Amino acid sequence: MANLQLIKKLRGATGCGIADCNKAIKECGEESYEDCIAWLRKKGLSKAAKKSGRITSEGLIGIYSKDNKTSIVEVNSETDFVAKNDKFQNFVKEVVKASIDVPSTVFGDEYIEQLKNLDLKSGQKISELLAENIGVIGENLNLRRGNTIELSSEGKIVSYLHNSVGEGLGKIGVLVALKSSADKTKLEELGKKIAMHIAATKPEFLNIKDVDQAKLDKEREILFEQARVSGKPDDIIEKMMVGRIRKYYEQVVLLEQFFVMDDKKKISAVLEEFAKETGTPIEIQEYSLFILGEGIEKEVNNFAEEVASMSK
Repeated sequence: MANLQLIKKLRGATGCGIADCNKAIKECGEESYEDCIAWLRKKGLSKAAKKSGRITSEGLIGIYSKDNKTSIVEVNSETDFVAKNDKFQNFVKEVVKASIDVPSTVFGDEYIEQLKNLDLKSGQKISELLAENIGVIGENLNLRRGNTIELSSEGKIVSYLHNSVGEGLGKIGVLVALKSSADKTKLEELGKKIAMHIAATKPEFLNIKDVDQAKLDKEREILFEQARVSGKPDDIIEKMMVGRIRKYYEQVVLLEQFFVMDDKKKISAVLEEFAKETGTPIEIQEYSLFILGEGIEKEVNNFAEEVASMSK
């Protein structure tokens, strides 16, 4: 029989039986781990590969902090039942803990690519641990997105989890990085309130200058056409647009939003008040909001229709 350690590694990554793993090693050689994985997938033997096409819209958001850095990741499963499973939750914790080593300057697909290639203390890569859990848990799992925030100066990164299912795990996750030399306890208190506000209002941008120009132009076009229906001349409509664009900013820009805990104040005013009370400047360096399954088209099966189609 081939190298037992390699067989064990292949079984963990693919969920395949000992005999199939042994065949793969004989075909590809003991030095070609990736080729063995590919061989098993091509033969249709890898459980992880078979499940890779299934929709994953459930799962958990994980948050982990270390020193002046905090990471947030979304790990998806097919069902909420699996998301409540201890093995899945431990997997999410291990992933988000490892993600703290992904640079804060990396985003999007590149973030996930670097995360998957991180080495764990066990010697496994995150990608191998993912495949192992797919095989053991029996559902397709997906590392969907992640973000690491690192403070550029003195301050505090505050996290908030809504619908928490355990330490560092929930269904909605928010990170708020506050730059300030104010007391850490006071920063924590303010940051928690702002994080809860973000979870409730779902802003898309931090500042007006961050607003995507193409998105703003499209919104302006829509608002202009809506106003034109009233029959007013274009010069009057242009004046109306000033107020309408201001309202748009109040919907999508965090600093322009009215605070959910005091709708008479904007978030920018809340920061100004804090600065006056503590005698030290404060600003939001950045924030991150992850809502589980947001933007994923969920598959809805009609059980009656499925049974009927099978009986034809």
